[in-house]
Amino acid sequence: MQSFITINGTKFPQPRRGLELLSATIVDSARNANGVVVGQKVGRDQQKLNNLFWGYLTAEQWSTMLQIFDKNFFVTVTYPDMVNNRWTTRKMYPGDRTATPYHLDPNTGLPADYINCKVNIIDCGEPF
Repeated sequence: MQSFITINGTKFPQPRRGLELLSATIVDSARNANGVVVGQKVGRDQQKLNNLFWGYLTAEQWSTMLQIFDKNFFVTVTYPDMVNNRWTTRKMYPGDRTATPYHLDPNTGLPADYINCKVNIIDCGEPF
C-alpha cells in the first residue's frame, strides 16, 4: 500500500487530521493606468503540505524523520496531488519543525516520545 507521504524514499506515518494541501498560483501583476489589475501566471502552481501533524511519535520515529531534513535541506516528496488526483513528486524543503517532549527516559533523561509533532513542507518551484 502507498504511504500518504514519502520523503527521500522514507514512508512517513499517516498524519492526523488538519493537514492542508495548498496550491499557490504565482502571479506577476500590477495595475494599469485605469487601476485594473493586469498580470499573468508565472511558472506552475506551487504546492505546500501545510500543518503536517502527528499527535504522538516515539523519539526514534521523530528523530528518523528529522534526520532526513537535517541531512538534506531539499528533499524529494511524493504526496497526493489534489489538482490532478494522482500521486506526484516534487523537490521541496521543510519549514520549522516542532514537538513537545512527552515522557523522559529514566536512564538517559532524554525524551522517550513526543506529542504535537509538526512540520510544513514547501514546494521549491523547480521542475522535477
